[in-house]
This record gives sequence, structure tokens and C-alpha cells, in this order.
Amino acid sequence: MTAKARQLPIDALKVIASQLIVLHHFSAYGPLADTLSQTAPVLMGWLYDYARMAVQVFLVVGGYLAAASLAPGSKLKHHHSPVQAVLKRYRRLVLPCLAALVLAVASAALARQFLSDDFVPTAPTWAQSLAHVFLLQGLLGKEALTAGVWYVAIDFQLFVLMTLLMWLGQRRHRTANADQSIGPGLAQTVMLGLVVSLMLASLFFFNRDPAWDNWAIYFFGAYGMGATAFWAGGSRRPALYLSLLAITGGLALALEFRERIVLALGVALLLGLWHWGRSTPAWRHATRLKALALPSFAPRLLHQLGQSSYALFLVHFPVLMLGNAVFTKLELSGPVSAAWVMLICWATSVALAQVFERWVEVPLAR
Repeated sequence: MTAKARQLPIDALKVIASQLIVLHHFSAYGPLADTLSQTAPVLMGWLYDYARMAVQVFLVVGGYLAAASLAPGSKLKHHHSPVQAVLKRYRRLVLPCLAALVLAVASAALARQFLSDDFVPTAPTWAQSLAHVFLLQGLLGKEALTAGVWYVAIDFQLFVLMTLLMWLGQRRHRTANADQSIGPGLAQTVMLGLVVSLMLASLFFFNRDPAWDNWAIYFFGAYGMGATAFWAGGSRRPALYLSLLAITGGLALALEFRERIVLALGVALLLGLWHWGRSTPAWRHATRLKALALPSFAPRLLHQLGQSSYALFLVHFPVLMLGNAVFTKLELSGPVSAAWVMLICWATSVALAQVFERWVEVPLAR
């Protein structure tokens, strides 16, 4: 099985989640959203209220992939330096984000010429710009220069936190080897225990208090469930550990029902079952049958859209600002015109994401 085929479910989740987040923003900002909300209030209301929960999919997938890259088999890769891992993640997230922020600032400056609306950011100050460079805009109370940049900051915080917990487990392993009185299995247990403990603290306490929503600890419940799903699905007793994960999520929901946690738990269990099942003969047989049933271009297309999901997340808001500015400048009105402009904005965002991912995101990540 190719790497692309192995990643197909993850790519599908990323594509669906990224499209929902784009549609959520399209339903929330500007005269385009206002016009369509009058004609299709139920649809636009659903996109505004529920499509944003697709962020939970990215949180779970992020935790799953972090565990897969840093500690496959629930054992930390010994060649991983925590500083190198964090710097690599910073390059991967922040450098493309800064390039997209330049695009967003330029688009906002142009949009302000024709559109007076609160959703268009004002010209940035130096303090505001520096806060974005170091992903501190949420913590410092600075206005965001583009929609969704808060998530980039949270994703980086989560990765740093996960890396720190795993590094502590690695240090415990080194101490054990030095003492030669405690085996590496205990160090592995310590590392897993730290991740699971923080996941529980988030699910049962921090995630219930919105005052923490600028900090990684608020979101670590979903992120930790993704990591736990990876380790459980690849363990010797996947059914037991995935059942414990389901029970834990159920208890957190019993304490306080949260739709976002329902979604996060469902995605985590789905990924855990997939990780468990793909090593079985039945999964390989089903994959071969699926490959015969799907058009040859479908996996490649899904993989490409999944690879460019972060780029789409970064570039769609500048396009939306300019689309609203054009709608206002041309004095368009009515749901038909608004729907056409919004459709053009969506198609332009998807196309621009392909260009941005190939010519900006990938080179900067290197």
C-alpha cells in the first residue's frame, strides 16, 4: 500500500474539516453573508453555529500525527531533540502563516477602500505584527490580522506541550538506564501517563472554562485523544484501550455535555479503529476492493486537497475580504449575485491554496 493510500482517511478528514471552516467564515463576515442569511437563514445559521466545530477534527488529527511522528509505538524517537522538533514545527506553521498575513494585510488595505465593515482588520501596528510573529496575539489581546490565526497559535502551543511531555518521559528513560534499577518500560509508562493526565485535566476541568481558550490546555483534551487513539490502535490490546478512551470521553460528557467533545471523541475513535484495522488481512483486502472501485484520480485528488488544507485555511480570508469589496463596489444586491460572488470566492480560495502550498508553504517549510 502506498503512503498516499495509507493516509487516505486522514486526508479525507482534513479536506472535509477545512472546507467546513471556510464555509463557516463565509457565513459569518461581510455583506455577502448578510445577503445570503436573509434568503437561506437555516443553512447560513447552521454553517455559522456548527461548521466551526470542524476545528476539533484538526485538533484530533494533529494529536494523532504528533504521536505518530514523535513517538510511534508509544516510544519517543531517541534521535528527536525537543528543540529541533519545536523549531521544525515553527517553520512548518509560522513561516507560511507570515506569508499569508502579508497577503491578508494587503487585501485588507485594498478592501478598506471600498468597504467599511468591522470584519476587515485595520492597518497593523508594529506591536501587533510582532505579536503575530511570535504567536502571542491572543495572549496579549491584539486584534487578529486574519481569521483563524488563533488556531495556528494554539496548534503550536499544543505541539510544544506534547513535545515537552514526551521529553520528560525520555529523561526518565535516561535516568533509568543510568541507575540500571528501573526498566525503560516504566519511562514509557510515565510519558503516556503525563499525556493522558493532561488530557483528563483538560476534558474534566480546563475545557469547561472559556477563560482558558487562549491556552493549549483548553484544547489538549481533543489533541490528547488523537494521540491516545494512535497509541491505542497500534497497541497489543487495541480493543481494551479504545474502550477505555470511549469511557473516558463519555464520563467527561456526563459531567458536562459539549458537542465539540462529542465530535472530537468520535473522530479519535474512528482514527484509532482505522489504525488498528489497517494491519489486519481484512483491511488489506477491503483496501484492494476499494482501489478497484474508485477512479484512479480520486486518491491523488483527495491527497492533494488534504495536503493543501493548511494553505486553504491561510488564504481564504483575504479572498473573502476582496470578494465582499467587489460585491460592494459594483453595487450588487440580491441572493443570486451574492451566491455567485461567494461561489467564485470559494473556487478562487481552493485554486489559490494549491498555488500557495506548492510555491510558498513547501519551500518555506524546507
